[in-house]
Amino acid sequence: MSNIIYSLIDISKAADGIVSSSRSKLLCFYGDLGAGKTTLIKALAEKLGASGPTNSPTFGLVNEYKDNEGRVIAYHIDCYRLKDVEEGLDIGIEEYLDADCWVFVEWPERIESLLPVQRTEVRLTTIDPMTRKLEMENLSL
Repeated sequence: MSNIIYSLIDISKAADGIVSSSRSKLLCFYGDLGAGKTTLIKALAEKLGASGPTNSPTFGLVNEYKDNEGRVIAYHIDCYRLKDVEEGLDIGIEEYLDADCWVFVEWPERIESLLPVQRTEVRLTTIDPMTRKLEMENLSL
């Protein structure tokens, strides 16, 4: 498990650390409301070359981020509004989890039974309004 303390001003450095240290392209983000999950995911999408806007998919549940050539580089899934695993299955969440690109999942505890064993868990804790603690663990078989 690796730990990073970062300021929101230096969030791109945290994104660099995640991309270089993750052994999986499936990243599961845990943290309280306001911990900065979406903000960090936006920084990751930008680091990976996403073109166009990056925002929270809370109401649409899934956002697709593409590069300048139109290739999908990441899916951003927000499970906050899911009532149960069945709703996740109804939107085809398993296909996103198996995608051949980066997949960022907020509130993964809502679909825990659907998550593959091989994934990277990112836990965010608020230290103060501008500072976060990031704990990252690569899980595998």
